[in-house]
Formats: sequence, C-alpha cells, structure tokens
Amino acid sequence: MKTLMTIAVIGAAFIGEWGEGATVVILFAISEALETYSMDKARQSIRSLMDIAPKEALIRRGNQEMMIQVDEVVVGDIMIVKPGQKIAMDGIVVKGNSAVNQAAITGESVPIAKATHDEVFAGTLNEEGLLEVKVTKLVGDTTIAKIIHLVEEAQAERAPSQAFVDTFAKYYTPVIMLIAFGVAVVPPLFGADWNTWIYQGLAVLVVGCPCALVVSTPVSIVTAIGNAAKNGVLIKGGIYLEEMGSINAIAFDKTGTLTKGFPVVTDYLPQNGASDDLFKMIAALENGSQHPLASAILKKAKEKNLDFLNVDISDFASITGKGIKGKIKGETYYVGSPNLFEEILPNGISTEGKEEIETLQNQGKTVMVAGTSKDILALVAVADEVRENSQKVIETLHSLGIEKTIMLTGDNSRTAQAIGKQVAVTDIKAELLPQDKLNYIKDLKNEFNSVSMVGDGVNDAPALAASTVGVAMGGAGTDTALETADIALMADDLGKLPFTVKLSRKALAIIKQNITFSIGIKLVALLLVIPGWLTLWIAIFADMGATLLVTLNSLRLLRVKDH
Repeated sequence: MKTLMTIAVIGAAFIGEWGEGATVVILFAISEALETYSMDKARQSIRSLMDIAPKEALIRRGNQEMMIQVDEVVVGDIMIVKPGQKIAMDGIVVKGNSAVNQAAITGESVPIAKATHDEVFAGTLNEEGLLEVKVTKLVGDTTIAKIIHLVEEAQAERAPSQAFVDTFAKYYTPVIMLIAFGVAVVPPLFGADWNTWIYQGLAVLVVGCPCALVVSTPVSIVTAIGNAAKNGVLIKGGIYLEEMGSINAIAFDKTGTLTKGFPVVTDYLPQNGASDDLFKMIAALENGSQHPLASAILKKAKEKNLDFLNVDISDFASITGKGIKGKIKGETYYVGSPNLFEEILPNGISTEGKEEIETLQNQGKTVMVAGTSKDILALVAVADEVRENSQKVIETLHSLGIEKTIMLTGDNSRTAQAIGKQVAVTDIKAELLPQDKLNYIKDLKNEFNSVSMVGDGVNDAPALAASTVGVAMGGAGTDTALETADIALMADDLGKLPFTVKLSRKALAIIKQNITFSIGIKLVALLLVIPGWLTLWIAIFADMGATLLVTLNSLRLLRVKDH
C-alpha cells in the first residue's frame, strides 16, 4: 500500500504535479486516520471489558481492613464487597446474601442470587447485600482476565478470508506496478504525450492501492468478536467465526446442555394406606444412601420443610444395585428399583402398579418404589429436567436453515427418546460412550462437511475437539470449557447459540460484500484509464471512499443483537 503511494507521490513531483502530489498525501493521511478510528471503535468492546474489574479491593487480614491494589491480593484473602460496588476478584462467598449482576461476564441481564458457597467473578456488580468473599484466583487468572486475553488473541488471529486477502495482496501489488508502468510507457512509445500518460500511470498506482481490500476482513472480524464478547459469547478466533457461519449440522450433548444436568423429583404418588409422614421417612432413609438420585429426594424434602434428620432409623443397610432398607418404629421399609419389589413382595408388583411404573418410565423418568415387604406405599419419579429454552433454541436453529440437530447421550434410549421428542431434535443417539460420541462426530463431518458440537466441556472434550467448531456451555464456571472449545457460551445459556450462528453468518456475508466491492471499484476506476479520464483526485477518492465504505459496512456487525 505504502510502496504504491510513495512511488505515486515521487512521480507526481517528478512531472511537476506538486499540488496533486500534496493532495494525495493529505487524503491518504485522512483515510489512514479514519481507518484507525474505525478499528478503535471495533476494538472498543474489548477496552470496555478491560475497564470492568476494579483496580483496588477492600481486604480484611486479621482484624484489619485495608484498601489494596488487586496485584497485591493473594489467594485466601477475605474481600469485603459493599452494595453497589464491583467485585474485584474471583472467589467464593463465605458470608452474606446478595443479587449480583453478571452481565459483563455472562451476558445475562437478570441479577443472580448469591449466598454462602456460591462462586462470584471479578468485574460483576454486587447490587444489594454486603458480601464477604474468599479470593480463589490471582488477578491474572480471573475469568475476566482470561476472556480479555482470549479475545485479544482471537482478534489478532488470521481468518481464512484474511489469509486469502493477504496472499492476494502479495501478488496484486507487483501486478499493479507493472500495469502502471505499462500505462505510463506504452502509449508514449506510439507517439502520445509523455506527461499525460506518466500522470495516468501514477493515477493507476494510487487507485491500485489495496487499502479497502486489506481492511475488508480484519475490521469485520474484530467487530464481530467484540460484539459477541459483550453478549457473553467468547469466540476464540476469526476462523471459528467464519466456520460457524457455514455449519449445516449441530450435535448436542444431553446432560447439562439440553437438560439442567441435575435430577429433580417430578412425581410423588402415594399408594393405598400410605401415611402422611411417608415422604419424610423416604428422605430419612435416602439421607444414608450414596445413590446419585438421593440428592433429588433430599432437595424435595428440604423444599417441603420436612424434619427428616430427626427420624430414628435402625438396621440401615444398602442392597447393592437395588436400593436401601431400614427399620423405623419397628417396621422395615425399603426404597429401591421396581426389580427389588418384584423380589420381596410375595406376589410381585400388581399389573396396575407395573402399568403406572411403565407410563412414568416412558416419559423418560427413573422410578423409585417405597414400601414394606408386604405392600408398595409410594412411587417416586425422578428426572433430569429439560432447560426451559432448549426447544425454542432447536426451533430457531431449524428456522435459520440448520438441517440436522442431533442429541448425543450416554443415557438409556427410553430416556433419550422422551427428551429428544420434547426438545424436537431431528436425530437421537443414545447409550454412547465418549469414544462413540467422537466417532459419531467424525461420521457427521464426512456427511455434512461442517459440524458443530455443543457440550459442557468436561466429558465431551474429545467430541468438541473433533468437530469443526466446538461450543462449550458455561465458560464462566469451568476452565475446561474455556480451554477445550472454539466458542464458549459464558452464561451456560443455550439461548446464545442462535445469536452466534446469526452473527457468524452476517460476518461472512459482510466479508464477501467487502471483498467484492473493494475489487469491483478498482476495476471500474482502472477502466477510466482507457479514455484517459483517470485523475489522481479520482484515484485517491476511489481508494479512500472504498476503504471508508468497507469499514462502515463492517461496523454494521455491532448492530447484531441477541434477541
């Protein structure tokens, strides 16, 4: 760019066109200044991220409270955060309750309730109560520091279209110089005026400047990645931004992605002769259990304010793989799988009982039975709940033209079918080991070329890595998600996925428009050489105008909103 400009200005001086030469220099400087301004505007979202976290924190050490620089805070310090203050460091709440606005990190607009043992992030705003927070990370390791670092890296990384433009410009500059030389020298050899055609040759050099072309991709990439970061989506590079725009199939992990990832009691069905205290007794028995579903029953009992800890249990025992038993008020009670009751009841489970159990199982629920060796007293159904917005997200993706949405899970096929139907994915694959998920992603890539995998970033790491674009849920909570994925949805909110697809497609479209326009305007200007109408003025305006239009077009990416 600068080579072509320099030759043009020296040439203008050489043939006595001082005014024209000076104009070229001034207009080029204005063009450069405008370009810098627009790039700065595009990078503003990162600058605003950098200013988010406070530089000082109120720390209590021993009996002393002191305001110190965040660089001096060490892991284990107790940080005091007053209402209306920003949290300076990542940590765990050790005292107090409050609502914290996490929009800066996760893009969530609704404040999140925080109590003891909850995690808080640097740069978020404490809205209501006084919090005491135990610092868990040094200033350079906080989530916000990682986001800034990753986004800066992403914006600096070359996208495929940018690599194409750079390669193109490498060959383009010498070609333009040859054309300009030809324009300046060939006509005078056939008797035309030297001054006129040297001037035309210099104008070709100026119009040939690939400013707009060179700017066309980076401004778009920087703007889009900055906008995404502001909305709680971390895109790790221009390459992933572009690839996300051409995805045809998206695979989802089930647990923790389409579902909430923790079991809840969905049905409690007392049978004949069940006492009012039965659920309290079931919770008391489950309190001694190691079974993963026990937590769902204990949570429900706490919600109902049942005093299950004071129930007196004797002869408690675990029946491996089947359930538990214990004696309460002289009666032995059992809680376990339907198979356990098939064995201990004299006549097994009644036909009606079996039908009721099967109905619940067909809804994708796990059924636990409670009773004695004579009778079934209650059925408790537990399930991993589907996220509220999962179905809407899948519908939106289909409306955006994503052909295939596939749910991958290690769960049994009955549960998988129930949840798959509920969220309306096109395909369901169940009973998969991590290795199977990986192989399935490879097969999908062969079929669709571009495939995205959405998971929670822990057990899905191999599948995330194998997909064209790996999207991890909840980047704010887990380092694994930030490390393994190409894109991280910081808020653990699946609703950000359609926004990411839309933004990527818009970025792709704008990059293509910019490249086409940049090359097109050069060709039109070069054609003006034939009738001899091309002046240095027109040349510089064509170049500067194209650069400005390309930049303004890229800045439209700031207007893509997350609806």
